[in-house]
Amino acid sequence: MAEERRSQRPPARGGSKPPVRGSAPSGRGGKPDARDSRGGKPDSRGGKPASRDARGARGGADRSKSRESDWKRPREEQRPRTVDQAEYDGPPLPEELTGQELDRAVVNQLKGLPEKLAARVARHLAAAGMLIDDDAETAYQHTLAARARASRIAIVREAVGEAAYAAGHYSVALAELRAAKRMNGATAYLPMMADCHRALGHPEQSLKLAKSPSVANFAPDAKAEMTLVEAGARRDMGQLDAALRTLELAPLMSKSRASWVVRLRYAYADTLEAAGREGDALAWFHRTNAIDSEQLTDAADRADLLEKRNG
Repeated sequence: MAEERRSQRPPARGGSKPPVRGSAPSGRGGKPDARDSRGGKPDSRGGKPASRDARGARGGADRSKSRESDWKRPREEQRPRTVDQAEYDGPPLPEELTGQELDRAVVNQLKGLPEKLAARVARHLAAAGMLIDDDAETAYQHTLAARARASRIAIVREAVGEAAYAAGHYSVALAELRAAKRMNGATAYLPMMADCHRALGHPEQSLKLAKSPSVANFAPDAKAEMTLVEAGARRDMGQLDAALRTLELAPLMSKSRASWVVRLRYAYADTLEAAGREGDALAWFHRTNAIDSEQLTDAADRADLLEKRNG
């Protein structure tokens, strides 16, 4: 089922909007509590505020020791970063990335951030886009670093969702895509969200999203993605006939050689074989291979196997 889902899942698109955090996470050595400088913080026994001298002998000295021990130790002896710090820092950024590699529409959505912050977020998003096909997990970590700085921008949340989806973190992907949809009202995420439900073992939720009114207005490629997820969900539920009917309503005979037509035909051939209709499946594997110039599928191999089996 995992292989089938990977072959049918919508391709990651990249891009999302996050909110500004404005400050580094805890544990980065910020200012002492403001109340200390005014002498208004009660001591640990709940009595009067500690005197300046007592504070100097206790908290101040302890804090300075702690800061000195963290800052002046050799790097290899410093305390390990917390999970939050590691997420905030993100993976190393390639020096050549400036953030201008992003689509102008994405860059425009970051303009509400302070300049340096926007540049750092843009670089993490650009790195994620560069890596998502070859190293989805590192791409995902870059998007988390962007989210830590700008979690209220929809394009950042979208990027986290898409990278999480590509890396197989389906519950995270679903939550982030939902957040992006709440922020910008976009429906383009629906096929990916439906596939996340399917991956999490909730095919009935996939079917609910597939029946969303907005799907009727999708472009052909996006509509095909939802059809693939819907048919897959039917198969997960053991409803092979319903899966076939779903695919038969799609433009299987389109003259286009676009990847979405290739994938529709392949899914139809695969479902026919699963239903025991091997003769029909063979014909559709051949039809798939005929337009699969980029070898997106193994339709040719599947056809050969069927021919040998029935030969």
